[in-house]
Amino acid sequence: MSRAVRVVVGISGASGAAIGLRVLERLAEAKRIETHLVISPAAERTLATEIDPGAPARARALAAQCHDHRDIGASIASGSFRTAGMIVAPCSMRSLSAIAYGQLGDLLTRAADVQLKERRRLVLVARESPLHLGHLRAMAQVTEYGAIIAPPVPAFYLKPTDIAAIVDQIAARAIGLLGLDCGEAAPAEWRGEEA
Repeated sequence: MSRAVRVVVGISGASGAAIGLRVLERLAEAKRIETHLVISPAAERTLATEIDPGAPARARALAAQCHDHRDIGASIASGSFRTAGMIVAPCSMRSLSAIAYGQLGDLLTRAADVQLKERRRLVLVARESPLHLGHLRAMAQVTEYGAIIAPPVPAFYLKPTDIAAIVDQIAARAIGLLGLDCGEAAPAEWRGEEA
């Protein structure tokens, strides 16, 4: 019997905290996925503000292991800790820029950098609009290193009926970008138009 697939999930302080929480929920629903979570201090506040005060605790309860953002000696800070990749959802421009330019002052950015150096998938659900040239250059830089920039753009062709459906689709898409076969966590597929 093979061991569980490890996935690192980072939640940074950008708006869209519900996406990170839904990523964790979907990964918890999938079989044999071991999640390792790191939440930035700004994300703590955003989770509580955008969802409710209990959201940070719910996020932690969904993860197999939670890591303190200050603990740069945590397991997920090492390339020897094998993972299927990492999702940062949402990913603030501060975190994205830190990853792009090697400003690795906390565990979230260090863990992301490890994914890049080990040539593993790193999905950044970059949350900002509009974008200035500095944002675009940081996105280009981190993409050249191998990261996948996945802005939280709804798939309107799926005809979502509410915000929860949009959040769910974006979370499923981020998980799918790791290349995981997550069963129920798989993103909805476009089936083509009927004539």
